[in-house]
Amino acid sequence: MLIIDCPWCGPRQEIEFGYGGQAHVAYPEDPHALDDAAWAEYLFYRDNPKGIYAERWVHSVGCRRWFNALRDTHTYDIVAIYRMGEPRPDAVSPHGPQDSELVQSSVVPGTPGGASEAAAPTTHGTGK
Repeated sequence: MLIIDCPWCGPRQEIEFGYGGQAHVAYPEDPHALDDAAWAEYLFYRDNPKGIYAERWVHSVGCRRWFNALRDTHTYDIVAIYRMGEPRPDAVSPHGPQDSELVQSSVVPGTPGGASEAAAPTTHGTGK
């Protein structure tokens, strides 16, 4: 069983926590200007790296507070935990790039079928 170190309550078993998805996903600056494809990109598309990944967690059975964790998706080890609003700590995984090094694909407005355009190959969905 995974032991998660709550910043307020200390180490607890994984069953006391709820997963909240990828951390540091910014809300759109002008949500009324987004089309359906851009909303889909914001709501449903997330990084899928093999290596360090920033996640949100909530201590739902304990203090009920949210916090962020850096977890290695290859080993499942939590390498850092930090409170909401604190800067993300630096962490390096021997198993792959950090999520900040991945190239994001973006939906190109006005293209047929909402085609995606990427500057370079990504690791989204491959885990490599």
